Amino acid sequence: MAAPVAREYRLEQNYPNPFNPSTTIRFTIPNTENVQLDVFDMLGRKVATLVNQRLAAGTYTVQFNASQLSSGMYFYRISAGNFKQAMKMMLIK
Repeated sequence: MAAPVAREYRLEQNYPNPFNPSTTIRFTIPNTENVQLDVFDMLGRKVATLVNQRLAAGTYTVQFNASQLSSGMYFYRISAGNFKQAMKMMLIK
């Protein structure tokens, strides 16, 4: 049986959170879209781009390895079409 088609945009909380040194981010898009998923530090500096490509509708999981970053609060932000959302995550070393 095929997986149900996504009907809405969704960015989920990363897990585990807090994390050290890697975490998983899951998101869903209902249409084929250009998707960008970036990570920012508390000063708003981009520290990583996890996704920057055109993706088909569906649910995706992305691994983020922060072994080169300092402990602290980070934000991850998705942009897909007109949908934009950001969430917090905590790196504890």
